[in-house]
Amino acid sequence: MPYTLTLITGEDASDAERRAAEKRFRQALDAALGDASLVAPTHAAYLHIVAAYGESPDPAVLTDAEREVVEQWQAAEAAAMTAAFGPHRYMDDARFEIGA
Repeated sequence: MPYTLTLITGEDASDAERRAAEKRFRQALDAALGDASLVAPTHAAYLHIVAAYGESPDPAVLTDAEREVVEQWQAAEAAAMTAAFGPHRYMDDARFEIGA
């Protein structure tokens, strides 16, 4: 299942820099989840869980499957942010929007 990816940042970045960061993020996210086809459904499941339990759900209240989705998505997203921006990724307010 294909997905869209857009970098949203307050920093002045050229189109080339933006595209390069999006490419690094996409490659790392795809690799961390195992395949690009798994990104959209995993992200949708994660958003569903967050809507039900809040931004930082208590693992004790989640089912095993929900916990696995949350852990998998958070690890993949962290790896993708590091790939896109390097180890100092918290220095900018940049974020990525993922759509179907």
